[in-house]
Amino acid sequence: MNSLVFAVNGQIGATGLYLLFAWLLSGALSAIVAARKGYGERVGLTFGLLLSVVGLLIVLLLLPGRPGSAWKREGPVPLRWRARLGGGGDAGGGSNAGAVDPGGPSAEAPSDGPGSASG
Repeated sequence: MNSLVFAVNGQIGATGLYLLFAWLLSGALSAIVAARKGYGERVGLTFGLLLSVVGLLIVLLLLPGRPGSAWKREGPVPLRWRARLGGGGDAGGGSNAGAVDPGGPSAEAPSDGPGSASG
């Protein structure tokens, strides 16, 4: 009878509210990660909602990224998020593989390009 009274009054308590938020957040994050790994949102949502935080860990750690997926192309953090966080990578979706290191040899000595005075 007491559980019926709590349900009618809407008193689930702080712990119940935190567990509800963890459950919903794990479902949403699992769906996002699974979609980036190339499995689709349904797989991640299923793991996240049925297994809660453990499901999120399964999707993050145990599911490999499929070939050609955004997880394999861009890595775990999308390029547009890296640009916002200032961690490099351009927001246009291009590769950062040919970027010049600021501390590399080009910063120490000028190159002998068309604009150089040598010669």
